Amino acid sequence: MAPTFTTLGYLTAGLYTASLACYLRKLFAEGKWAGRAATLLLAAGLATHYLALLERAYSIHSVPYQDLYGSTSLLAWFLVLTYLGLELIHGERAMGAFILPLVLLLLVLDFVATPHAAPAAPARGSAFALHVTSNILAYSAFTLSFVYSVVYLVQDRLLRGRRPIAIMWRLPPLEDLERMARSGVWVGLASLSVGIGFGMVVDRRVTGELLQLDPKVVISFLILGFYVLYLTVSRSPAWRGARASVLCVVNYFAVIFSYTVVNLFFSRFHRFY
Repeated sequence: MAPTFTTLGYLTAGLYTASLACYLRKLFAEGKWAGRAATLLLAAGLATHYLALLERAYSIHSVPYQDLYGSTSLLAWFLVLTYLGLELIHGERAMGAFILPLVLLLLVLDFVATPHAAPAAPARGSAFALHVTSNILAYSAFTLSFVYSVVYLVQDRLLRGRRPIAIMWRLPPLEDLERMARSGVWVGLASLSVGIGFGMVVDRRVTGELLQLDPKVVISFLILGFYVLYLTVSRSPAWRGARASVLCVVNYFAVIFSYTVVNLFFSRFHRFY
């Protein structure tokens, strides 16, 4: 059994928790030092988290995400990586207070639900590793878009009802939230497309067929279609704004269904990832 939380794991959780405290401080009390400290702590946590993933890989002599429990840790790492990238691009730190709780939740799930033994992966090699890595990166990007869309809808509802709250003035404007949600979707679509491509390579090597009509494959193509539809309608005057954000939120439920129910119960080749 590979230990899930070693010293590096606890250090990572501590850095993420400290980063969350600074993001909350910035959200509720402002202060430039809090925002800068939050970003630095988040970057440090990202580094120790990466080392923890490497440590897990060495301990099980395989990729660190060959089961559901390892994949949640990698999902948390990619969630931090993609958020940090968007934060640096858009110069907006307020959303860290909403992203870090999800990251910590994934780490807690990884800690409390660790199996006694990791099951064997259905395939090995660089194509398989890139297939899984690209898919999990896509899930993390779609998660960011989901969070941005939810915050957009809450903020829009409060403004329409003329019930503004203090922290609203520290959140990104609605236009920025919508733009960041679209950025996350673009990253997710690119990563999922790459993941599907490498999955086809793995399928050809394992089964001799280029494309298996496995439930996971079917829902992956559906997710691609759903988010392409979102990107199309989000630029339409009749749909942009709240309607497009609702569609983005609904699309994310397909992602969750794919990552959990389909992986665990319906797919023959994607029991965990």
